[in-house]
Amino acid sequence: MITHKVKVYPSKINLPKKNQLAWKIAEIASDNAKLNKKSIDMVINRIIDNASVAVASLNRKSVIASREMAMAHTRNNGATIFGLNSNLKFDCEWAAWTNGTAVRELDFHDTFLAADYSHPGDNIPALIAVAQQNKRSGIDLLRGIITAYEVQVNLVKGICLHKHKVDHIAHLGPSVAAGIGSMLKLNTEIIYQSIQQALHTTVSTRQSRKGEISSWKAFAPAHASKLAIEAVDRAMRGEGAPSPIYEGEDSVIARILDGKNANYKVPLPKKNEEKKAILETYTKEYSAEYQAQALIDIAKKLNNRIKNLNQIKKINIFTSHHTHNVIGTGANDPQKMNPNSSRETLDHSIMYIFAVALEDANWHHVKSYLKTRSKKKSTIKIWRSIKTHEDKRWTKKYHDPDPKKKSFGAKVVVTMNNGKKIIEQLDKADAHPYGARPFKRIDYINKFLTLTKSIISKKESNRFLNIVQNLKKLKSGQLNKLNIEVKKTQVKRNLKKAIF
Repeated sequence: MITHKVKVYPSKINLPKKNQLAWKIAEIASDNAKLNKKSIDMVINRIIDNASVAVASLNRKSVIASREMAMAHTRNNGATIFGLNSNLKFDCEWAAWTNGTAVRELDFHDTFLAADYSHPGDNIPALIAVAQQNKRSGIDLLRGIITAYEVQVNLVKGICLHKHKVDHIAHLGPSVAAGIGSMLKLNTEIIYQSIQQALHTTVSTRQSRKGEISSWKAFAPAHASKLAIEAVDRAMRGEGAPSPIYEGEDSVIARILDGKNANYKVPLPKKNEEKKAILETYTKEYSAEYQAQALIDIAKKLNNRIKNLNQIKKINIFTSHHTHNVIGTGANDPQKMNPNSSRETLDHSIMYIFAVALEDANWHHVKSYLKTRSKKKSTIKIWRSIKTHEDKRWTKKYHDPDPKKKSFGAKVVVTMNNGKKIIEQLDKADAHPYGARPFKRIDYINKFLTLTKSIISKKESNRFLNIVQNLKKLKSGQLNKLNIEVKKTQVKRNLKKAIF
């Protein structure tokens, strides 16, 4: 690995391409590095994971809307859309749009947290769609996804967006562009221009994750992916981009992030070095913000220890800066304590999540968010007794560069009416790669079977799992087999008159 220093330069200094971050990313995207076997296996895991949550969300409101928009853009030899007949093809950017929305809707796929946040599995729908339309092979797709994860993970390590209330999709646009470039075997110049265009067009605010969180949270990464696909297309036609997009005098860094005195360190592999960043990422066992995963495990343990939950006086959660300020009481967001809040808001409220998990000793991607559930009086009582606090020890663990030491846990102190205190703490979620029971291939498969059982046939389920686990063997033009079909009658429509 090489750590690249990134700072702002005045326009009078003509910064050579080779010294620009976008070019350095493009270089590793256009190299011919050997594909790491463990990385290949993890890509397959994450394609299964994505399919699980995408199928489970097929008839949720935002997914239906995105699908209707995509279905207006048919294309011979295009890409497939989850749920629809595989013989139906659509423009790849629109297939990426709706499939990406389906993947993100439940907030139930993989994550990587460091200086910033990310869900690197968001790269996968876009790359599959482009691969299908361009008749790439399984190996091509694997190469592209591995590159996309490498780029996004390392940007997340090096550049903090949320400090300036910029949404994390600003790292997704460049990673999708780089991944597509790698998959299509484009040259460094084209990928370089694509990355810059993708970043320039995907900067947005974190209001999408504040207040009354809307369905845009599901649409946002899909939109970034769509813009990245279009950026690559333009660059392939010989068009340029705002440059240098990271280091320029009026660049993203200079005007939106840390400013003209910024100094970032972004690690990237050497040219032709195996890309392994995907191995540092982790998926979710529960459909909630990742920083809630360990706390759900804690809540389940406390359920066994506390005989009468009605006797709880207060609950204090000591955790990292991020957890406290983003999904905790440190956000100073009354919507996170409101029983009428949207599902999207509730899955960013650790107070709500912990209260439900404590009562139910379980978490369900649908039932735990029902209005009848959020309005339950006993739940509200516990919910409003919870306060979060930053503990610098947990913040330090959150930012530890060593994947084995890095943690997103907490210490929970439950005070009963009689003054007794019951304490539980956990560094890592049980399903974390370094947790008590790390997710293996069988766990990804079981997650898929659980989430899709009532939606797709056993035959279709078996077919998909067999195909995806033999991804390396799929030849050019065979990636349509990664689509999952359901009965036409099971696919809900939104026939409201709109533009498309």
